[in-house]
Amino acid sequence: MSTARASHHTAPMNPYRIGSGAGYAGDRIDPALDLAERGELDALVFECLAERTIALAQLRRAHDPQAGYDPMLQARMRAVLPACVRNGVTIITNMGAANPMAAGQAVLDVARELGLPRLRVAVVTGDDVLPWMLANDVPLMDSPDTVRSLDGRLISANAYLGADALLPALQADVNVIITGRVADPSLFVAPLMAHFGWAADDWHHLGQGLLVGHLLECAAQVSGGYLADPGHVDVPDLHRVGFPLAEVSADGSAVITKLPGTGGRVDRLSCTAQLLYEVEDPAHYLQADVVGDFSKVRFTQLESDRVQAQGASGQARPEQMKATLGYRDGFIGEGQISYAGPGARARGELALSILRHRLQDAALSHGLAGLEHRAELIGVNAMHGPQLGADREPYEVRVRLAVRCATRAQAEAVGQEVEALYLNGPAGGGGVTQSVREVIAAASALVPRSAVHARCDILELSAEG
Repeated sequence: MSTARASHHTAPMNPYRIGSGAGYAGDRIDPALDLAERGELDALVFECLAERTIALAQLRRAHDPQAGYDPMLQARMRAVLPACVRNGVTIITNMGAANPMAAGQAVLDVARELGLPRLRVAVVTGDDVLPWMLANDVPLMDSPDTVRSLDGRLISANAYLGADALLPALQADVNVIITGRVADPSLFVAPLMAHFGWAADDWHHLGQGLLVGHLLECAAQVSGGYLADPGHVDVPDLHRVGFPLAEVSADGSAVITKLPGTGGRVDRLSCTAQLLYEVEDPAHYLQADVVGDFSKVRFTQLESDRVQAQGASGQARPEQMKATLGYRDGFIGEGQISYAGPGARARGELALSILRHRLQDAALSHGLAGLEHRAELIGVNAMHGPQLGADREPYEVRVRLAVRCATRAQAEAVGQEVEALYLNGPAGGGGVTQSVREVIAAASALVPRSAVHARCDILELSAEG
C-alpha cells in the first residue's frame, strides 16, 4: 500500500479523515472519485445496502452462483481503486450483499483489468443466519407472528454485524474490505476503533463514533442532498453536490465538511436533519456496537461548510442482534394511462370508476375481485388522498391502478385491464404502461450473538501473479 497517509496511522492524535462514497446502492460515483483524489482520506466508505437489498441479491445468486453482490461494484471500483491505492485510502463497503466472496474476487478482477500490481482484499462474512432462522422459531418484530409464519417464503436472513467483525480486516493492512450486512454506522465506527484504539466496551467513545457514522452513512444527505425546498431551503449547485467527510479526533469529536469547490451545504441545519433521520429515540439509539445517546449532541458552525459535532455518548450494546428477513409476498400488477386538456380530471375519474367496477365484478375481474388495490390520479390524490387535490383543475392527470396479487398471471391482468381503456374508456387516453413485479418484503427479528460467527478471509493480487 501507498504510504502517502502513513502519518495518520502512526500518530493517533492526528484527526482521522473518513469520507462517504455512497449512501445507497444507486448513488452517484463522481463525488466518491473526487473524495478519493482530493480528500486526503484515511478511509472511504460505500454504504449500499437497504433492508430488502440482500433478499433481492439472494434471488440473483440463486440464478447465478457468481452473482448476488452489488451490480455497481465493478463500476465504483474502476473509478476509485487507482486513486485510493495511490493515496493509501482504505475502501470499506457492504457491496458484497448476498455474496461477499464473489464480490472480493470481482474487485481483484478489476484490479487486474486496471493493471494494478498488488491489491489485498478482506472479505468479511458471517451475517447470513438463514440456517439458524430456519431451525429456530422466534418472534417477528412489530408483528404478532413468528418466523414460522414465513415457512416456504423465506429467502434470506442476515444479522447486522458490528464493528468488531471488521477489526481483523483493518489489522491486516488491506486495501479493500468487502462485507455483507453490517450495521450502517459500524462501517465507520470500525476504522475509528482500529485507529484510535477504542475498546469494544468504551461506550462513550463508541457513542461518539456512532454519531460520526450516522451523520455520514447517507452521503449527500448531510451535505445538502434531500434538503432543498426552493425559496425556503436553498442548496447551492445541487447538480454537483459534494459528498461529506469527517475529521475525527481521538476524543470522538468530529468536524463534518466537504471538499472545496463542490456544491451543497454543510451547516447546522443539514447536520440536524441527518441526526434525526431514522432515529426513534435520540437518547436510546439501538445499534450493533453501542446504544447511542444523541440527546446532548451539539453542532457548532466553525466556518462555511465546516460543522463541529460533539456531545454524543453511549451505553452497553444490546445483548441481541437485529436480523432482516426477506420473504416472497406475492406480486404487484400495475397499469397507467394519461389524460390531458380540458376535462382531464373528469375523464381520469371516469377511467378510475370503470376500473373499480371491473374489479368488483367477478365476471370481469380476472380473479382480481376483493384484492388489495390502489386506484388514483397521479398529480391529484396519489400522495395524500382525495382532500388536498380537490380544489384545483389540472391540465393533465395520469391514472394509476395497482393491485397486490397472489400470482403473476393475476398481476399481468391488471395492466391489460388498464390498456383496454384505449377503446373501452374515456376519450383521449394515451401513454399506457404496464408492469409486474414480484414483491420481496422485509421483516425483522432478534438473534442471540452466539448465533452469529463473523469470519475474515484475505484475497490477494500480487505482482508475482
